[in-house]
Amino acid sequence: MNMYLNYAKEHWTMPGENPPVGLVLCAGKGAGEAHYALTGLPNTIMASEYKVQLPDEKLLTDELIRSQTMLETQLTRGGSLTTEKN
Repeated sequence: MNMYLNYAKEHWTMPGENPPVGLVLCAGKGAGEAHYALTGLPNTIMASEYKVQLPDEKLLTDELIRSQTMLETQLTRGGSLTTEKN
């Protein structure tokens, strides 16, 4: 993850912006996890500030599971995951 965050910091971060933060999302059958990758931040104070301003990992996990359930339901009903209209 740090390799991607370092690339983003070097190539996409504008002057004056804070360094990027990674978000790891994992989904399994009826379960999910979300974790922030904050270890690459230059100091612990910034990591603490990010934690206050970013959505809670539990909220992200719940949304991941909700979205996964919705997509699985759509597929079992013969639907498609594409948004294209024929």
